[in-house]
Amino acid sequence: MTSVEPRPHPVRRFVRRLLVGVLLVGALVVGGTGFRVWQVARVDDRNQADVVLVLGAAQYGGTPSKVLEARLRHAKDLYEEGVAKHILTTGGRKPGDDYTEAEASANWLKANGVPAEAVVGVGEGNDTLGSLRAAAETAADHGWHTAVIVSDPWHSLRARTMADDVGFDAWTSPTHSGPIVQTRATQIRYILYETAALLYYRTTKATADGIGITEDVAADK
Repeated sequence: MTSVEPRPHPVRRFVRRLLVGVLLVGALVVGGTGFRVWQVARVDDRNQADVVLVLGAAQYGGTPSKVLEARLRHAKDLYEEGVAKHILTTGGRKPGDDYTEAEASANWLKANGVPAEAVVGVGEGNDTLGSLRAAAETAADHGWHTAVIVSDPWHSLRARTMADDVGFDAWTSPTHSGPIVQTRATQIRYILYETAALLYYRTTKATADGIGITEDVAADK
């Protein structure tokens, strides 16, 4: 006589299907976000704007790190191409620093041929969101509303999302030089980090800077 295997209990069957569904949705969300991080990183939008906005990175005694210098060189190129008439530098100072990231950036730009009247430094904020909030206030005071954001490629989508949220009409023109884009392993690491950081921001509206790797890993400076 052929035995008949008992059918799974309806509740267990429902829970099993629910877990599979959650995992599939999660995979689609993470995968889709990662694809968008990669996709936006490839966009170099040089349409005219009110200001070129350079996101800060590490500086040492007033000297920009290699990561920050790459951003500044790109911002200078955009200014010279006529993308915007002003460059807005951002970033506060860490304990013990004599200079803010914004000051180090502004000094580098002026030393490299950008007129002083074209450079505005906003030395507030110790993460992407804080820097953009401070930059938005200064921009509003000057009547600036549109911004071309200069950062690293993988940071572009998160930076643009935050900039839109604080009141900018923003697009991105990332730098494609510097330590962060030199090796495939580094690129993959930052894509994964920015995917997680963007999901965290969309869920909490808080920055993930400082959690896990940061924009300036010691080896990349």
